[in-house]
Amino acid sequence: MGKTLIEKILANHSDKEEVNPGEIIDIAIDTRVARDFGGANVVKNLENHNLSVDNPEKTFFTFDTNPGGSDQKYAANQQYCRLFARRNNIKIFDINKGIGTHQAIDDGLVWPGSTFVSTDSHSNIMGAIGAFGQGLGDKDMAAVWAYGSIWYKVPPSVKLNFQGKRPADVTAKDIVLNLLSRFGASTLLGTAVEFTGESIEKLSLDERITIASMGTEMGAISLLFTPNNHILETLKQRSGNEYQMIQADDDAQYREEYQINIEEFEPMVARPGHPHDDVALKSLKKTKIDSAFIGSCTNGRMEDLRVAAAILENRKVAPGVVLKIVPSTDAIWQQAMEEGLIATFKEAGVLVSNAGCAGCAAGQVGQNGPGEVTISTGNRNFAGKQGKGEVYLASPAVVTASAVAGYITTPDQIPEEPMVFDSEPIDTGKDTAGKSKTQEKKKPTVVEGKSWFVDKDDIDTDMIFHNRYLHITDMHEMGQYTFDNLEGWEDFSEKAQPGDIIITGKNFGAGSSRQQAVDCFKSLGITCILAQSYGAIYERNAINAAMPVLTYDPEALQEIDYQNGDKVRVDFINGKITNLKNNKTAAIDPFYDVQHDIYQRGGLLNG
Repeated sequence: MGKTLIEKILANHSDKEEVNPGEIIDIAIDTRVARDFGGANVVKNLENHNLSVDNPEKTFFTFDTNPGGSDQKYAANQQYCRLFARRNNIKIFDINKGIGTHQAIDDGLVWPGSTFVSTDSHSNIMGAIGAFGQGLGDKDMAAVWAYGSIWYKVPPSVKLNFQGKRPADVTAKDIVLNLLSRFGASTLLGTAVEFTGESIEKLSLDERITIASMGTEMGAISLLFTPNNHILETLKQRSGNEYQMIQADDDAQYREEYQINIEEFEPMVARPGHPHDDVALKSLKKTKIDSAFIGSCTNGRMEDLRVAAAILENRKVAPGVVLKIVPSTDAIWQQAMEEGLIATFKEAGVLVSNAGCAGCAAGQVGQNGPGEVTISTGNRNFAGKQGKGEVYLASPAVVTASAVAGYITTPDQIPEEPMVFDSEPIDTGKDTAGKSKTQEKKKPTVVEGKSWFVDKDDIDTDMIFHNRYLHITDMHEMGQYTFDNLEGWEDFSEKAQPGDIIITGKNFGAGSSRQQAVDCFKSLGITCILAQSYGAIYERNAINAAMPVLTYDPEALQEIDYQNGDKVRVDFINGKITNLKNNKTAAIDPFYDVQHDIYQRGGLLNG
């Protein structure tokens, strides 16, 4: 039987000729990267367990989440990593280089058919060139740095067959927003998605990067594109290396195949709160904005900057509106300067920053304040992700046109005079934070405790543990910030008690690869989490941290007549949940073997 693209890549990096969906295998990792906020914890994990680096030539740091070192704790973490790198001959892409995943593509650190991991949840951007990329937590990454391989569950494959001709006004960003509107954040959860069709074949490398970068927002393991001759030549020109074609076999088997008519696609905008809450742009035209942002690993490439410059030529950003542009890499920044784009931006009144992740990370250019309405090319607009205001997601063309108009619009409908808005009062409400509660726990396989039913789907990692706390490396300090960005649950850390159990909905832990979103529950003494499904990176982080996470069918709660706050018993091994109020029992999914092994060892890095 033929292999899908992901199966071919994983088999080539394992000791098996064939791999099957659901099978757990060990895979060798070609390139291993830690970023500045996660890097310090990776180093701590190595040092605390007396582990050395397997192969420094395959191991890198990328300082892209705070390229200015503008926060003292970020700066301290960066220097901590620099010192470790010097001792171990590890190369650093320092604060002047830009986004690490983009550096890896452009510098040839990753190639079609290769394997790449990083503490960046958008590492699956490597699907743009037909490579495997995965975001990992700091414990997972420390294990890769030490051993050169990781355990991995082979994902099922899905194919999207695109038919028709792409409409002229539909950009790569619009393609992925249309797909998010159709599939949401969990339909493709945990799958490797292959793109095929004539319109896909014509996509440039930059366009493929835009789409692949938002696979995380779709819940997918990866959005994979088969590289064609043009893509291989583009990669050769940038890295100087020759690459071989890799593609799925003609007789490969897919869990599902979808037929997509791209001619039905139209310009889209994601409304504030969720990348998958997408509507036709025409329904939001003339929505007032305060600021605009072009950048992030989704849209900071040369093609994006050229589009913005063409619209801004002989125009100005609207009075009272701030347009911020952040190239994804320093090489792109330099090219933009050579082509005169930077001059065009400055003449139009744009704030241009040095290369990096920008608005996706706290403390950088691109954040907004309370009450501020932003239109952004970022990949996420979770509440609080890019600041305290509201964030709409759109293409670089729409973002630029809107910055000139003062409201959401398209390049062909920019008014001669921008709309000027009256000032509005700003709500400067305070954040809520509780006290840290920690307690050492044994490793029982049956636990009992009061349950908290968080009746929400798609709870992302910014809701669980916001990025403004990412500088925290001491787990004992993390608990107090748990759920403080989840509406209605801001005081959870004050109410939770050691031994409590969390029950929640689908796609829990979507989004970032941050380990803190797991460790904050350990800090509070939460004994286990039950969800209908998890974000792929989050589930790995929890398992590797010996945090019990299990899945259940919602009918199980009906079988035990469950009510929020009931005391329940959870059996990890036999897969049972019991309501101690009435002694009714229902089946849940038990631990699988590798999860049980890691749990009993107290974590992935423990012997």
